[in-house]
Amino acid sequence: MLTGSPARQRQVDYQAILEEISTQVRQHLGKGKVADYIPALARVPADKFGMAVRTVDGDEYRVGNAEEPFSIQSISKLFVLMLAVSRLGDLVWTRVGKEPSGDPFNSLVLLEHEHGVPRNPFINAGALVVLDLLMHGVRDSRRLIRDYLRVLSQNFALDFDRHIARSERRHAHTNLALANLMKSHGQIAGHVDRLLDVYCHQCSLAASCLDLARACLPLAASGYSPLLGEAVLTARQARRINALMLTCGTYDSVGSFAYRVGLPAKSGVGGGIVALVPGVLSVAVWSPELDRSGNSYVGTAALELFTTITRHSVF
Repeated sequence: MLTGSPARQRQVDYQAILEEISTQVRQHLGKGKVADYIPALARVPADKFGMAVRTVDGDEYRVGNAEEPFSIQSISKLFVLMLAVSRLGDLVWTRVGKEPSGDPFNSLVLLEHEHGVPRNPFINAGALVVLDLLMHGVRDSRRLIRDYLRVLSQNFALDFDRHIARSERRHAHTNLALANLMKSHGQIAGHVDRLLDVYCHQCSLAASCLDLARACLPLAASGYSPLLGEAVLTARQARRINALMLTCGTYDSVGSFAYRVGLPAKSGVGGGIVALVPGVLSVAVWSPELDRSGNSYVGTAALELFTTITRHSVF
């Protein structure tokens, strides 16, 4: 249960809180570094900041660049996992684990030691396995993933950033090595080059904080999408994905993030982070400068302020 469960009854001025956070986090700009291993990401202005909240009761709040699309990168792993679990159920967990890795998101070390079985679906190896499962028997996997996010966010203009997709594919050497290593262990069934093409496109999806807050809402509402008026996951599936976000969603600094923020979350090297207050709301933040683990430096600080001020936490 959410700590301080009266939070649902308590009137919270989220707009004032977001505006206060926007003012306070400006002092942290310049302390991180924009991702440069994908050249197209390196050109994103470092001083961008946006934040959006969507409550399960239907209210929305935003500040700064909250409606500006950005490359969601590894946040896409969350939506592909949701889609795979909704279509395939527990079959997903026969191919990928549920444990934190403790290593960088693109590390080959543990993968080789553990015979090609990825620790969890949020490291790159795990995301590739989940995607390989999802692609089986699907004619147009890129379209399936894009349209799923379009429906969840109710933004039907949402699309790939094809410039970033091309840049990412040209520099996907480590991901190619991960895929080939898993292929050698029988963990990848499909064609590696096609898998990498779809993976780079899913990471290039451009969405705003507001899009992401809307799209993640089913995870805060026991699988039910208030925007669609129907469930997209079972309550059990939503609860388990929340657990994985808490333990595996922010690269190899999940302990530090849980300590500071106290919410299930998924980050991406595009500078975005989505987080959930189960039963209450979803929140998304974007600021491109990253810390040493690949999480948004300012975004993490903003979410820490958010949970401190609102007293929303799972602890």
